[in-house]
Amino acid sequence: MMPRVAFAMQPLLLPELFPLDLMRRLAAVAGIAGGVIDSFDGPLDADILITGWGCPRIDAAVLASAPRLRAVVHAAGSVKGHLTPAVFERGIAVSSAAAANAVPVADYTLAMLVLAAKQAFARARAYAAAGWSGDALPGVATPGDGGGLTGATVGVVGASRVGRLVIARLRGHGADILLSDPYVGPDEAAALGARHVPLDELCRRAELVTLHAPELPETRHLLDGRRLGLLRDGAVVVNTARGALIDTAALVRHCASGRISAVLDVTEPEPLPHGHPLLGLPNVLVTPHISGARGRELRRLGEFAVAEVERLAHGHPLHGAVHPSDLPHIA
Repeated sequence: MMPRVAFAMQPLLLPELFPLDLMRRLAAVAGIAGGVIDSFDGPLDADILITGWGCPRIDAAVLASAPRLRAVVHAAGSVKGHLTPAVFERGIAVSSAAAANAVPVADYTLAMLVLAAKQAFARARAYAAAGWSGDALPGVATPGDGGGLTGATVGVVGASRVGRLVIARLRGHGADILLSDPYVGPDEAAALGARHVPLDELCRRAELVTLHAPELPETRHLLDGRRLGLLRDGAVVVNTARGALIDTAALVRHCASGRISAVLDVTEPEPLPHGHPLLGLPNVLVTPHISGARGRELRRLGEFAVAEVERLAHGHPLHGAVHPSDLPHIA
């Protein structure tokens, strides 16, 4: 019998994640329940639940009203926000499109690293303030500095999905890559194209530091005041992971001094309150959590989810399977 699929997410996301051609692919292997669930206030008559941003939490009470449910396919990244342990305890298969969502995050990160390595932000400000006659800009380093990623020392914190994609992209630019990750040893780091170093050493040596670790109790304020103090003068910190990885108050102090700079797509708190110091510092760029899939990029997540449903329908292994043992180490 054809499995039955239901959707649980912000209703406005559905057509962007699943345009007509993807819905037709889905309908070829599954019956589709009508409407989008934005609250679990009744029985759920589905074998497969496709979730997305805005999905309500799925706990034991929800599962009690969903006797047929055998799989949750998340058309987004982390499943920690909406799946409770009861889902795994019942043996429901779980999949996440985190690998698909990692691609735009890695692309955004690389773009910010390229701009930072070229001192694009400082040069643009100097240009706007003083003009440019073709000579070196006042107050901006001359050629030899700000020449891009080739030969630059870049520290990657966390060999997550995004971290590994960033490393691969950095290799293509000829960067000298340092990696700090407690679950990756020197041999695996070398296979990725990086040198494994302790985090303190990475902070001391890197010109650019990019964060790709999950938010866990042990990673909260991973870059605290002490480690930010280890960064060399002129270093740039890029954070597209989780805001809590950096001690915000300490970052304000170090950036306000002008010694280091930052590019932040995530913050703590998020969003930053109006008038927060980070929003006004000339050496800090804050973007509103846009590195993940947005707009046309959302289709990539829908394609991943549809492919997972096709694999479920044909009895094939899930490519984005999430297991309980993964939860302590993933975002």
